[in-house]
Amino acid sequence: MTMTRRTFIHTAAAVSGAVLVLPYSARAATGDSDMFATGAGDITVHPVAHASFVLETPLGVIYGDPVGDVEQYADLPRPDLILITHEHGDHFNVDTLNGLLGESTDLITNPAVYAMLPEALQAKASQIGNGDSTDWNGLKIDAIAAYNTTEERKNFHPEGRDNGYVLNFDGFRIYISGDTEDTPEMKALENIDLAFLCMNLPFTMDITQAAGAVSAFKPKIVYPYHYRGRDGGSQDPAEFAKLVGDTAEVKLGAWYSPA
Repeated sequence: MTMTRRTFIHTAAAVSGAVLVLPYSARAATGDSDMFATGAGDITVHPVAHASFVLETPLGVIYGDPVGDVEQYADLPRPDLILITHEHGDHFNVDTLNGLLGESTDLITNPAVYAMLPEALQAKASQIGNGDSTDWNGLKIDAIAAYNTTEERKNFHPEGRDNGYVLNFDGFRIYISGDTEDTPEMKALENIDLAFLCMNLPFTMDITQAAGAVSAFKPKIVYPYHYRGRDGGSQDPAEFAKLVGDTAEVKLGAWYSPA
């Protein structure tokens, strides 16, 4: 895998199906990327900002919801696949996609975003809806329903429109929540090794809901992300980690520049 100045190789090992990682404090002093040794091969996580991240995997480089200045990605390997969860501007931006997509880059979106794509991007894209699956380069990708359940929040993410995703590597499953509350579909997930879990108000959920979801579906490792909100609705990932306790290993990526 390509390693750049952004990359800290965080030693990990898979033993009898378990992923072993160093504590957060050892990682934070050195860099912001984590490498996990899995049965499928090494997988490196690069947090970028808010809901945007990059995965270096044995099957290719996968970008999740890339938005913002393309220069943010200059030190990272170019994408083989881009996943878009939904249409909001902190998850989907046409200019960013145009700046990142190469000739051989694939794009997978939910149906609503697919319908919004310019013709040139649509030609490179495929769409999957809630409950559907697709295969990309030997990787099975499941679309998980992502939506609000609290009445006053339902206008943000209505049921049936937006996706989360599960990436099914050999012996290692990654869940990307997108924007959602602690839905039954999330709580029913099984055998998740690594999860990216949103938490902010009024748009998604608070840390109590998010920690409750972790207790239900029990990912081995979880990155709290997308945690800045509106009108005091930002959530504290460190407090989330306290609520989670020993249920999962919580990884505190640097998703936001210091204030």
